[in-house]
Amino acid sequence: EVQLVVSGGGLVQAGGSLRLSCAASGITFDDYAWAWFRQAPGKEREGVTRIGSGVGNPYYADSAKGRFTSYSDRGKNTVYLQMNNLKREDTAVYYCAAAFPSSIATMSEWAYDYWGQGTQVTVSS
Repeated sequence: EVQLVVSGGGLVQAGGSLRLSCAASGITFDDYAWAWFRQAPGKEREGVTRIGSGVGNPYYADSAKGRFTSYSDRGKNTVYLQMNNLKREDTAVYYCAAAFPSSIATMSEWAYDYWGQGTQVTVSS
């Protein structure tokens, strides 16, 4: 059984940092591309970033560039999202997702096979 367990959300002041984790089990980690999505209240879910061993360059949404970094620890089968200089508009539920194969180059939700449960990130002013 494939499981993606997301942790690390919480309440942070604007300008602060958080690191989200997505621990994967039951999956061959390097075979998949790994993405982070988020859904703010009243808005559609949007793609934030995507990495993978088959991905030439990581993808970052414009809103994430320069502030967010996604990276993985293959030894721990874990993907991280380091978020710095957080803004109120970053408030959302954050999800990690995995898509096969690792070279996939889309942020379309339908392409992602497995999803974590989501974690709430709230940024206060």
